[in-house]
Amino acid sequence: MLSSSSLYSNPHPHLRPLHFRPPNPLSNVVLHLPSNQKPNATVASADLRRNNPKEKPSTNVSDPIQLEPRKHNSKSAALVNQYLSSGESPNPQNLEPPLPEEEKVKLLELSLVRKRTPQFPGSIYVQSPSDSDVGSSLPPLQSLFRNAGSEFHGEDDRKIIRRALEIRRKVTSEIFKEAMRKGKFGITYTDNLLGWLSDFIDFVMIQAASMKQLPEFAHLSFNLRAKTVIEESNVVPLIRWLKHNSLSYPQIGKLICMSKGKLESIRRLVEWLKGIHVKGGYLGLTLTKAGGNILERSNDELDEIVSYLESNGVRMVWIGFVMSRCPYLLSYSLEELKARVEFFLNMGMNGKDFGTMVFDFPKVLGQYTLEDMNQKVNYLKEFGLEIEDIGRLLAYKPQLMNGSIEGKWKPLVKYFYYLGISKEGLRRMLTIKPVVFCLDLETIIVPKVQFFRDIGVRDDGISNMLVKFPSLLTFSLYKKIRPVVIFLMTKAGVREKDIGKVVALGPELFGYSIVHKLEVNLKYFLSLGIHTRTLGEMIADFPMLLRYNIDILRPKYQYLRRTMVRPLQDIIDFPRFFSYSLEGRIIPRHQVLVENRININLRSMLACTDEEFKNKVADIVEKRQRFESGNVDGSLSVHTTHNSIDSTTLDDSSGETIED
Repeated sequence: MLSSSSLYSNPHPHLRPLHFRPPNPLSNVVLHLPSNQKPNATVASADLRRNNPKEKPSTNVSDPIQLEPRKHNSKSAALVNQYLSSGESPNPQNLEPPLPEEEKVKLLELSLVRKRTPQFPGSIYVQSPSDSDVGSSLPPLQSLFRNAGSEFHGEDDRKIIRRALEIRRKVTSEIFKEAMRKGKFGITYTDNLLGWLSDFIDFVMIQAASMKQLPEFAHLSFNLRAKTVIEESNVVPLIRWLKHNSLSYPQIGKLICMSKGKLESIRRLVEWLKGIHVKGGYLGLTLTKAGGNILERSNDELDEIVSYLESNGVRMVWIGFVMSRCPYLLSYSLEELKARVEFFLNMGMNGKDFGTMVFDFPKVLGQYTLEDMNQKVNYLKEFGLEIEDIGRLLAYKPQLMNGSIEGKWKPLVKYFYYLGISKEGLRRMLTIKPVVFCLDLETIIVPKVQFFRDIGVRDDGISNMLVKFPSLLTFSLYKKIRPVVIFLMTKAGVREKDIGKVVALGPELFGYSIVHKLEVNLKYFLSLGIHTRTLGEMIADFPMLLRYNIDILRPKYQYLRRTMVRPLQDIIDFPRFFSYSLEGRIIPRHQVLVENRININLRSMLACTDEEFKNKVADIVEKRQRFESGNVDGSLSVHTTHNSIDSTTLDDSSGETIED
């Protein structure tokens, strides 16, 4: 017989019996076997003895043997120890250990998913064919929230609830996708649209959960209730109809979420917008930009707004354009809209001016607050403008209201003052070209001013140029201004030192086309026999020479050469000859000179007023009569008189009549 000590002794210390585990240093369990108890011998221990026959069996049965407790009930033991250490009596019904996080998530997914996931045979959570729902074969979900008493487990419960809501959203989204597939929508379009329908999915989920309280839906699963909500809302036919009316899927998603379940209001408002001639591409933009309360307004309230605008000069054919460009008008009440309209009518606008202003820039009526518009009007008054003048400015260029006083207007005015433009000059610029105050200072105005400085225009010349022709700031630097300068220097013969003078004296040249105007006039003057270099000097003397039409230049030149019998050099010396009226000044004064047998140069003939011209002619005739009568004392020859007239400094701009 084998003793108990021999059964548990190990002749080979480096080999461990298979039925023993390494001793646990944390365990203090000591096992004492009595002498009359004989444990069953194992094959492993017998094999070890046969491998070492010299080992004598031990007869000491009182040796303690340290064994590690079994591990398969460690969770239960740990739970019991927890209750014992806390002083509470363990409840047999609650002796199960808390589930790990992974098992809780698995239970949620198996309980809330739309379809049962395939499982291997013998799985714990296999659905029985007789089960009405997936969750009937699973442990109750209350087991996941049993430990909600403590703060730590309460936080875990909130995580589980959030996870459950996410799973419910995914299930509802799958049900919506199935409804869209039945409606013949593509997978890509459905996925893109679903990204904008988060609020609607939550609405369906809440409605499906609330239907559980109704007797007719109490026995149905959540999936069937969600499917019923989607079908009764008619959201899929509505999406098809909105897509047919050129609404994009982001716009459709926003409108469905804005409706808060009242989807019939979307169709009603779209039909109303189509009735006032809002184009298809602007239907969704108008509804999404109008505000959250637009779907709650009735058609009668919207009709009152349209009727009021039509009574104040906005034509019915313009209403659709105005509403699509300024959807905020649809969200205003009639009283607020009347206050905005009266703000502009009090500036002296009539119905026609107000209607064209709203059609030109619809945002001026609905995008800005009354306080902001009053501040801008008061700032414009600082330039000496009356309220009626401001009304005319806004009627002509309502985009002025789009500018900011602190961000755009004040820096612009400060820069113009730096250039030497006075307040009167700014008022003239505002009156002639109010769009100048809508331009960006850093990207548009400053580069152009710097370009004029680079070509030789002084600061005072720049200020005079801008006051004289403020439209110059609205031209493109690289598409209009630079090409004209290059044309003048390369083809027109203007020298580099004179280009600044030409630009300062004739900024209006930038407003003409090179191909259809400037080059045509250039070819005409070259056809007269004027050389390119000489023509450049003429343009430097009188830059507006390239402005006139050929139909005006040709009769004057023919009269000069054929009737007046003047040489071409007279035009080269005095190119301003083409700026005077043929019928009003050139022909009458030439007839006076012929009648009095006087021959003077073109400058003396034209660059003076009628009174000065009569005095000149009378003086020349008197001196000639003295010379012919033999009164040599104090008399001058006609040639000398001519030279004295030529040397007289005249004001070329006096009495000048420019003809286009």
